Amino acid sequence: MTVSVFIDGAAGTTGLEIVERLRGRPEFALGVLEGERRKDAAARREALNDADIAILCLPDDAAREAVTMIDPNARTRVIDASSAHRTAPGWTYGFPELVGRDTVASAARVSNPGCYPTGFLALVAPLVRAGLIPADWPYTVNAASGYSGGGKALIEQFEAGGAPAFRAYGYDMAHKHRPEMKAHAGLVHDVIFAPSVVPAYRGMIVEVPLHLGAMAGDPTAAGLRDALRDFYQDSPVVSVRDESGIGALVLEESARPSDAMELFVFGNEGGWHARLVARLDNLGKGASGAAVQSLNLMCGLDETAGLRLDA
Repeated sequence: MTVSVFIDGAAGTTGLEIVERLRGRPEFALGVLEGERRKDAAARREALNDADIAILCLPDDAAREAVTMIDPNARTRVIDASSAHRTAPGWTYGFPELVGRDTVASAARVSNPGCYPTGFLALVAPLVRAGLIPADWPYTVNAASGYSGGGKALIEQFEAGGAPAFRAYGYDMAHKHRPEMKAHAGLVHDVIFAPSVVPAYRGMIVEVPLHLGAMAGDPTAAGLRDALRDFYQDSPVVSVRDESGIGALVLEESARPSDAMELFVFGNEGGWHARLVARLDNLGKGASGAAVQSLNLMCGLDETAGLRLDA
């Protein structure tokens, strides 16, 4: 059976990458609106209600509006790539490795995780659940991303030349990713989030430093690494790497697209300190790849179909 998929916002970065991953797959009949029809409310409403699955690649307010356009009795299921519904009641968080593949597969409303939270949650959520690190710890997240996640204006700034070599932001302490990190990791406190952008089109490194010596239970870097390796042992997308011999992690200026995510746990000799690190493509597992993974599960397909996991 062919599944009809309407991508609302297919002209944006996330939408274009989703189309690229789905192009040529006979399981899907893709629908997009061209030109001025993208802004035609009647055309959008019709396309949303005619689709088996709608993928929303829109700003938050437009995504909320799109959901209201879907008739209550419509068959349409939704994957929302915006941040509008990531902590909303009635929505399933689209991180199958954390919430369960069956949960995503049976969901009517799926909210795609944010790129930075994907790295943070992949590292922290399993360890908090296992009781290896505390839920009431004041966690800090340091992260650097390629500029493609910043939208059209930032992409144009970097590609026009004269862009900064490093751009740190989020100093108002109110970044929209923070509620998502707290909620889905089961934390007591909000995280301190320090994001930045570098002159690479794609790619992301997310780091969570830990003072293990100040935590109860005497956690060790090796123990945390083993726990993450056990948690993701059946995942074809997320892998836990051996840190031996790694002196640096880099983001390539012209990296190939990838839908995989690598996790690392670095510890000092005395065992007092650890650095949890995730490396991923902000447009892959951090956006479009995650949406396609959820789409596959919702359609009863192999979750890796159409994904790029060999980069």
